[in-house]
Amino acid sequence: MALPPAGNGFWARRRWLLWTIGIAVAIVLLASFRLHDDPVPVRSAVVKRSTIRSVVSTNGKVEPLQSFEAHAPVGTTVKRLLVKEGDHVKKGQLLVQLNDAEAHSQAARALGQMRTSEADISAIQSGGNQEEVLTLDTELVKATAARAAAQRNLDALRRLQQSGAASPGEVKAAEDQFARTDADFKLLQQKQKDRYSKPEIARVEAQKEVAQSAYAAAEDTLRQLNIRAPFNGVVYSIPVRQGNYVNPGDLVLQEADLSKILVRAFVDEPDVARLAPGDKIEITWDALPGRTWNGSLSVVPSTVKLHGARNVGETTCVVDNKDFRLLPNINVGVTIVTSEHKNALIVPREAIRPDTSKAYVFQIVNQELQRHEVETSIFNLTEVEVVSGVPEHAEVALTSLNSKPLHNGMAVKVVR
Repeated sequence: MALPPAGNGFWARRRWLLWTIGIAVAIVLLASFRLHDDPVPVRSAVVKRSTIRSVVSTNGKVEPLQSFEAHAPVGTTVKRLLVKEGDHVKKGQLLVQLNDAEAHSQAARALGQMRTSEADISAIQSGGNQEEVLTLDTELVKATAARAAAQRNLDALRRLQQSGAASPGEVKAAEDQFARTDADFKLLQQKQKDRYSKPEIARVEAQKEVAQSAYAAAEDTLRQLNIRAPFNGVVYSIPVRQGNYVNPGDLVLQEADLSKILVRAFVDEPDVARLAPGDKIEITWDALPGRTWNGSLSVVPSTVKLHGARNVGETTCVVDNKDFRLLPNINVGVTIVTSEHKNALIVPREAIRPDTSKAYVFQIVNQELQRHEVETSIFNLTEVEVVSGVPEHAEVALTSLNSKPLHNGMAVKVVR
């Protein structure tokens, strides 16, 4: 009996192995094709109409819009505290009394010096004090009489000389006598008219001015030692206690009108260019969660400076605070609304894909991605306004759940 060829026997015995390998390859290829064709699971969002706001979020500090600080004018003690922190006070109300005994003494001394200076000025204007004026007037009367008598005697001797009854020596003696009495008369007249020299008058007037300044300063000190409210407001700080000693310049009391307050906001340098006067501002305070105060941007920062570890521009706004809940020096949250559009088409920022030419979205139509170029407008941290390129209620893809990159025409499955 003839044996089969060796080759035929080899393949006959291993045919089952070839079939097994073929079936395995087919299964792998089929699985690969099926996996390739499976829809990609994606998250999606619906284009909707809503209000979108572009905001700058930062921090700020509350400051009084109208404030008053009282400082000790001299070293003294706190005599009486008539108010406490948080009290509402009226204009002119006495708030604090500092010890003013020494100030009263200084005012009295200055007043005495001023009265003396005024008396000196009056004496200069009238030619001296009353006794001096009376003495001078008496002396002038006597000098006038003596001069008149000397004049009569001289005239008589001159007539007698013409008849030879008086000698030239007698006439000469009478002339000398008249000259002396005339000189005395004129000297007293000069004294009565210009008794004081210009330097003496200037000295007395200077003393009066110094005395007036000292008195005014003493009166001002007395006013500052009795601290009164310059306007209706709230006493928000009293750093002293009754009986304390205060040095000159020490802070005694702070008052403010808190019906309107100033919020100073610190805007990071990249956001400064987004600000414009009149932007809406919303103020929040952690101590009162859920409460919001509204204002508007007063000024755009004109410079950027270092604030802690940040480069910031400072801007301010005035906020109504009629219930006095916002207090001076507290730290607040500040939201500046740089733009706001109502009834705008909104999509999540994840749906917008940048491109070198124009941004686009993938709209899901019949479980397939369709690329649509879009024009966008304002945005915030989570949303973007779409001006054109995609209709309202359209469903757009966000991200794939298996990390596969999305492309136009891809089959997808939306996972809710």
